[in-house]
Amino acid sequence: MQKRYRSINESFQIAIELTKRLEGNAMQTQIYRDTLRLIHHSTMSNHAISKQLDVSPHTVKKCRRLSKKLQWNWEAIQSMNDKDLSSNFLKPRDVSQDKVMPDWVELHKLLQAKHQTRIELWEDYKETFKERGYSYSQFNFYYRAFLERIDRSMRLEHFAGETMQVDFAGTTIPYRLKNTSEQYAQIFVAVLPCSTYTFARAVPNQKLASWVEAITKALEFFGGVPQSIVPDNLKSAVTTPGLFPVINKTFQECADHYATVVLPTRPAKPQDKGKGENAVLHINRWVIAPLRRQQFFCIEEINEAIQEKLTTLNLRPFKRLPGNRYERFLEIDKPALKPLPAEPYEYAEWNCKLKVGPDYHIYIHNHAYSVSYRLVGEYVDARISAKHVQFFHLQKQVATHERDDTPGTASTNPDHRPIAHQAYANQDLQGFLDWANTVGTSAMEVVQTQFKGRPEHSLIGRKACSQLKGLAKSYGKQRFEAACARALRIASPTVKSIRSILAHRLDEADTESTAKTNQIPTHENIRGASYYEGGLDDDHATDD
Repeated sequence: MQKRYRSINESFQIAIELTKRLEGNAMQTQIYRDTLRLIHHSTMSNHAISKQLDVSPHTVKKCRRLSKKLQWNWEAIQSMNDKDLSSNFLKPRDVSQDKVMPDWVELHKLLQAKHQTRIELWEDYKETFKERGYSYSQFNFYYRAFLERIDRSMRLEHFAGETMQVDFAGTTIPYRLKNTSEQYAQIFVAVLPCSTYTFARAVPNQKLASWVEAITKALEFFGGVPQSIVPDNLKSAVTTPGLFPVINKTFQECADHYATVVLPTRPAKPQDKGKGENAVLHINRWVIAPLRRQQFFCIEEINEAIQEKLTTLNLRPFKRLPGNRYERFLEIDKPALKPLPAEPYEYAEWNCKLKVGPDYHIYIHNHAYSVSYRLVGEYVDARISAKHVQFFHLQKQVATHERDDTPGTASTNPDHRPIAHQAYANQDLQGFLDWANTVGTSAMEVVQTQFKGRPEHSLIGRKACSQLKGLAKSYGKQRFEAACARALRIASPTVKSIRSILAHRLDEADTESTAKTNQIPTHENIRGASYYEGGLDDDHATDD
């Protein structure tokens, strides 16, 4: 059954194309005139005329029969124009008065909004009107005629919420900032082809940041997200055009954020986004042209003026359809759009295929950012936003830093260093104090002494404390703490003194002396300090 409908449809399509050729091809009409001239001014046979004019004998026979039937003479033939003459050879079918013509406006809306097929709508139509309904072939014939009356470019059928076609208008709007020369704002245009609801916005240029900002503002204007975005092949959208186009990394990320896809046109094929080209024409005519006669001092002023003109354009009634762009948008496109995400896209640029150097740092805008030392020699991609710099390896995030544009400096995560590098990086006053705190108070005081009068990263102080750590490792923390205490008592808290104390076991002698002093037994003849506080009385006084 479907094959039968397809063959009928194709046969009428051939008939339509033939009619177009007969009406529009002056050469074919001239063949009819030359054939009729020889018929009326010579006695040549049909075969001779066909040979003379290099046409089919059937064509000559058809011309002779038609001329005889309509009783033409050469004067009557000369008085007819090309269209009148050719129309006699292929007359259009008469519209039957017994048939009911469908409501093509409503049917066209259904085809766009609900993704219904023509055969489904025809079956409903035929079931309603039965014998008074047209056949499927006639149904298609008159529907195509309706489309041609609306717009010749509507050979492509657009469905609700399916695409958003975008482009830059070729015409700019001048503006002048304070104390600067005249500048020119680029005009971004977006349209939903089904309703032709149109958006426009002025941006400083056609670079990536302006392009993504305009896309984001367009989606906010429409209040939803279409299934696809159709741009041409400008560099901000397509890095490499062709059969398998490469989409700009930032633009692709923006599309992913809004859960839509990017379908760029074929190179040098503007008809792939015909509605977008038509929208640019309307924006040039009804928005840009009037605004170019005004004086602006910033882009914000231009966008305010564009908004007013845009509202007027979208409310202009259609010439061949009821309603206007805004009404059709609310009725058809708006319900079919996907909702916007909770947060708008945060613009970020991508810098891809960056090789990690031996110091496991990567330079972004002359500032070094660290990644794991395990990625040395590998390639990573950098995502640079207003606040952060993120690094990705094999599509997996491997590092994040706060953005810092200070040139010649570095942002380093200590965890990205190898263990040996981490130990060396901790060689400053605070790092040595953290270590000394695990040993004792005397060790902390000795460490502070090494940096006294010097900066926290003093090479002399770091070298001395490194040697102290080596002594603690060799002799143990307990002996090292005792050695530090002795060095402080003798006012010589140097590495040389502490090494000597440990080497001659003087720290152990102090420990034994303290232990023996603490072990003196209690005796009645041993008097404490309190005994002598009041002085000697008369009974205990001695003679000289």
